Amino acid sequence: MLTTPQKLAVLLIAMTIAFGAAWQVQAWRYAGQLAWQAALQTDDLNNMTQAALRQQQAEQDKRLATEQQLAVSDQQHTRELTDAKRNQALLRDRLATADVRLSVLLDATDSASGCDVPASPGAVSVVHAARRAQLDRAHAQRIIAITDAGDQGLIALRACQTYAKEVSTSK
Repeated sequence: MLTTPQKLAVLLIAMTIAFGAAWQVQAWRYAGQLAWQAALQTDDLNNMTQAALRQQQAEQDKRLATEQQLAVSDQQHTRELTDAKRNQALLRDRLATADVRLSVLLDATDSASGCDVPASPGAVSVVHAARRAQLDRAHAQRIIAITDAGDQGLIALRACQTYAKEVSTSK
């Protein structure tokens, strides 16, 4: 039979083995839980990454569509500006060659104007309107230059408004 110190030693060894076994089982259990949580976290991170990539692609597609719309709009406004410049140059040339004359309507009721332009057209005139005065070619060309600058400004303003509209609605 075993003595008390031996029984105590056996009991201590048995308790140490039981404690070690329980410790090992607990470590395996926690390792399994940690692996499961790591797998869940990896799945969540993959899902968030995929969502971010889809959103980034959608934003890039939207930006590309906006850039294409702006390019088309820019071409249209460039064409309008070119056409306006060509028409103004043609009008200036026609004014310079006296092919076209620029005239203004006069107020028939204005007695202070001192202009003795007859109210009725003469036999050689083809103007069938109110009293008119023909402008000097140099003045007419300056007026055309002013209207040309105004036309260019309006076209540029329209281009800016279109750009602002496209950029603000694309977001």
